[in-house]
Amino acid sequence: MVQFDDEKQKVALDALREHDEEEFLSKAAQNRGIQYVNLAQSAVDLDALRLVSETDARKAGVVAFQMMDKKIDVAVLNPDENATKIILDSLSAQGFIISLFLVSHKSLGRVLERYKELSASVATKTGSFEILDDQIETVLQKIKTTKDIQKEISDVTQVQGVSTTRVLEVLLGGALAIKASDIHIEPAENTIRLRFRLDGLLNEIMEIPRELYNYLLSRIKLISGLHLNVKDKAQDGHFSIHAKKSEIEIRTSTLPGTYGESIVLCVLDPDMISITMEQLGLEPHLQEILEHTITKPNGLLLTTGPTGSGKTTTLYAFLRKVYTDKIKIITIEDPVEYHLDGIVQTQINPARGYSFTEGLRSALRQDPDIIMVGEIRDNEAADIAINAALTGHLVFSTLHTNNAAGTFPRLLSFGVNPKVLSSSVTVAMAQRLVRKLCDQCKKQIPLSPADRKIVDTVMRSVSQTEYISLPREKIYTAVGCDKCNGTGYRGRIGIFEAIVMDKGIEKAVLNNPSEREIQEAARNQKLLNMQQDGVVKILKGITSIDELSRVIDLQAEV
Repeated sequence: MVQFDDEKQKVALDALREHDEEEFLSKAAQNRGIQYVNLAQSAVDLDALRLVSETDARKAGVVAFQMMDKKIDVAVLNPDENATKIILDSLSAQGFIISLFLVSHKSLGRVLERYKELSASVATKTGSFEILDDQIETVLQKIKTTKDIQKEISDVTQVQGVSTTRVLEVLLGGALAIKASDIHIEPAENTIRLRFRLDGLLNEIMEIPRELYNYLLSRIKLISGLHLNVKDKAQDGHFSIHAKKSEIEIRTSTLPGTYGESIVLCVLDPDMISITMEQLGLEPHLQEILEHTITKPNGLLLTTGPTGSGKTTTLYAFLRKVYTDKIKIITIEDPVEYHLDGIVQTQINPARGYSFTEGLRSALRQDPDIIMVGEIRDNEAADIAINAALTGHLVFSTLHTNNAAGTFPRLLSFGVNPKVLSSSVTVAMAQRLVRKLCDQCKKQIPLSPADRKIVDTVMRSVSQTEYISLPREKIYTAVGCDKCNGTGYRGRIGIFEAIVMDKGIEKAVLNNPSEREIQEAARNQKLLNMQQDGVVKILKGITSIDELSRVIDLQAEV
C-alpha cells in the first residue's frame, strides 16, 4: 500500500511552483528586454536597501539591492506601475544610474524581510552619520583593544550582504573605544591595509577585502560630501558622528594612488583634547610663569613645533583656564577642529580671500579681550598680531620653528621692528609630544652606561635641586599588555621649553640674533629646555629613553 506524505508533497509542489515562476519571469524579462534576478540567490547590500523606504518598497514592489558609487541595481515586480515609476524617477533625480531587474513575488518578499536587519545606525543627510547611543555603547563594550577590532570586523564581514554602514560603525566605534586619532585605509597591490593611529604612531590592524574597500570608499565619500566619480584628484570633506551624547567631527581625506584611493579619517573627539593646563605636563616653574602670563591684559604668547605636536591642545587649555563670561575670546583657525563653549571661533577660507591676516583684522573690530590666531604665516599677520598685543589685547598664536629660540629670528625675518618685538612678545614656547609608559606593564631596568652618559650630559646644566637629586640608577621601559594594545604606552604628554622676554632677550633681539645667541641670552632664566624636560620625565618614570630619542635628538648640543 502506497502512503502519501502530505507535508513532503506540499514542499515539493511549492518548490516546483517557485521554479516555474522564476523560469516564467526569466523568459518574460528576456522578451521585454529587461534583466532578471532571483534575489534568493543574490547578495543584497543593506546600504542599497536603505535608498527606498520599507513602506514604499512594499507598496510599489521595488527594492534597491546593490550599490557601487552612483550605480544601483533595482528589482521590480512591474516596471509599468505608477508607484514604481515614481520611485525610479526619484532615484534618477538623486543622480543614481539605475540597472533594472524583474523579480518574482517570492524572492522580493525575502528581501523585504531583510529591512529588519538594517543597522541601528542612521545615515542622515550628507555630513552627518548618527550612531545611536545604544549601538555605540554596544561597540564600546565589545571593543577594548585592537584585537577586538580585528575580531569584530572579521565577524561582521562574514555575514552575507553585510551593511557597509555596519562596518563603518565598527571602525568609528572602535577608534573611539581605543582612543585612536586617525583611521587609515590604504590600498596596495594585493591587499587593502587598515591601520589606526594610537598616541601618534600607526598600528597595523588587519587586511580587508578589496570588495569591502570599494563599498567603504563609496559610503565615506557619500556622507563626507565628496565627488563619487572623482578618483584622480585628492579630496577633503567631513561628517559628524552623533555618539556618546555629543557630536564628534570626522575629517575625511582621499588621495589617489597606484592601486586606488587612500582614505584617512581623522577623529576629532572633544574628550581627547579636553585636558586642563595642569594636565599638559608643564614643569611647575614654567606653569607658574604661564599662568601669570595668560592673565595679563595684553601681550603675545607664541607656541612652536611641527604639525601634530599638540600646539592647538595647549592653546585651548590656556583659553579654558582664562575664560569667564566677563571677557570676549575670538579664535581664527584652520580649520576649527574642536568647538569651545562661550568662545567665538572662525575658520579661514583662503579660496574666498579669508586668510589668517583678514580674520585677525576682522576679529579686532569685534572688540575682543583675547585672540587666538592659528598661525602667523606672513609679514602682515605678524604686524597685526604684534600691534594687537601692543594695544590692549592678549594674543595667542603659533609659528613654525624648531625651538623656542627660533621664534625671535623668525619674527625678525618678517620685518618686525626689534624694539616693537621686545615690547609685545611675552613668552615663546616650543613643544613636542611623547608617549607615556603604561602604568600596568612598565618595567624598571638598570640605566645602561651609554644611556647614563646621555642623561648625565643633558642634566649637567640643570640647576634646580629637585631635578638634580632625581635617582639615575634605574629607569622604566615599555613592555606591552592588553591595556595598552601591546605597545607599552598609553596616552601622551608634552615636553616643553620656553623663553621669557626679559632684559637679556630684549638686548639680544636688537642685534638681529641667531638661535644660539638667543639660547645663550636665556640661560640665566633657568628654565628646562626640551632635552632636559624629557630626561626629567624619564627619571620620573613617565616615559622611556627610547621614546624620547624618537621625538628629539638627545645628543644634539643645545
